[in-house]
Amino acid sequence: MGGNGHVRTLRERRHRQRRRLQKKGTSAARRVLRRLSGREHRMMTDLNHQISKFVVREAERTGRGIALEDLQGIRGRVRAHRLQRRTLHTWAFAQQITFTRYKAACAGVAFVLIDPAYTSQACPECGCVSRANRPARGRFVCTGCGLAGHADHIAARNIATRGIAGWAAINQPHATGLPSPRRDRESKPPASTGGS
Repeated sequence: MGGNGHVRTLRERRHRQRRRLQKKGTSAARRVLRRLSGREHRMMTDLNHQISKFVVREAERTGRGIALEDLQGIRGRVRAHRLQRRTLHTWAFAQQITFTRYKAACAGVAFVLIDPAYTSQACPECGCVSRANRPARGRFVCTGCGLAGHADHIAARNIATRGIAGWAAINQPHATGLPSPRRDRESKPPASTGGS
């Protein structure tokens, strides 16, 4: 997949066009606005389908699972700069997660959502969690062991580690040896209906 520069440019152009038409306020402008909103929505839905298909295909090809951050409620938790609010509030991450989840299930690829807390502040080598590990927006330097790198790459390593732990917990067999009511119900043959 390429970068998102084309999409960002197109969305900026659509935003300027919407602002101009809203300022005009005529019935013809409102009609054009309705048509444009449907067009942008369809474009973003198609793009989310393409991204999720690529991610699932890559996971299937490499024999790995997919771990994504559970970003439910992010709009209320995150304080964004005024210029970034439109990007944050028009981001269809829930749709992206839904598309990726169902495509992974169809392909038989493991899929797990992980807690996003401290993924960008934790060191994947020593486990040190500190705000000081992020001296600048894109940089990560661990105060404990000195590991340095791009912040997104470090966060991706942390997400992958948590994803592996999540798959292990999901795929854990019932190994206590104690009886389980559900297992007992499932192992019993169905009761016959006293007919002849």
